[in-house]
Amino acid sequence: MDLHVHTDNSFDGNHSIMYMCEKACEKNIKAVAFTDHVEADCYYEEHYDKVALQSFFDTMKARCAFDGKLIVCSGIELGEACFSPETADKIISERKYDFVAASIHNLRGEQDFCFFDYAEYDVEAILDEYFDEELNLAQWGKFDSLAHLTYPLRYIQGEQKIPVNMGRFSKKIDEILKTLAEKDKALEINTSGLFQKLKSTMPGEDVVKRFRELGGKLVTVGSDSHYANRIGNGIQYGMELAKRCGFDSVALYKSREPIEVPIE
Repeated sequence: MDLHVHTDNSFDGNHSIMYMCEKACEKNIKAVAFTDHVEADCYYEEHYDKVALQSFFDTMKARCAFDGKLIVCSGIELGEACFSPETADKIISERKYDFVAASIHNLRGEQDFCFFDYAEYDVEAILDEYFDEELNLAQWGKFDSLAHLTYPLRYIQGEQKIPVNMGRFSKKIDEILKTLAEKDKALEINTSGLFQKLKSTMPGEDVVKRFRELGGKLVTVGSDSHYANRIGNGIQYGMELAKRCGFDSVALYKSREPIEVPIE
């Protein structure tokens, strides 16, 4: 199961939902959730309202076309929901989604973390603010799974090779994980970093294990694929990681309700 996939409806996606479903079937994937980017803080300004509509429409067509071959879940990656909670509420209430992944790609009023030259910034200050926003997002809680919790590390440690003492943020991360656990929300094991310079899942195994220790019950696994040939990448590893961390199942979502699928 791959519960984090982007199509050509996302600004950074590349292939149609139909083609991605074909590739999923070729790889013997049983279920996929299409989670195109929908950013709450610039929903109308950057036309994410149109993205959400088209992605949902394409998903419904694919669900019919691949009935009996592939479980096709309607979803979104809802960005920056805590920056504009009223808009976020509207987004998730407009359509009957199966799955809502929530994420933060930038700080308030700033560009995506991928654009920073971190040598010119106080990395600890950026991460302090980022994890504060992640806690705000977890407390808002109207999503199903928290996506790529350590997203900035993809660029700070991975691309720009700047070391980070993550122990500095352990208390904040614990608060995020405890909030997810208390609200019965899932933590995503995002496998895309395995195939990037980070060479790790987002978050890493230590954080997933800590989530379990703090009472977390649900995890999802997603490749964060933006290309058809990458769908399902690392999913088996992600499931094995979940098992090592004490989880006996991964979650699949239908109509916003988790279905726990045993890890075999």
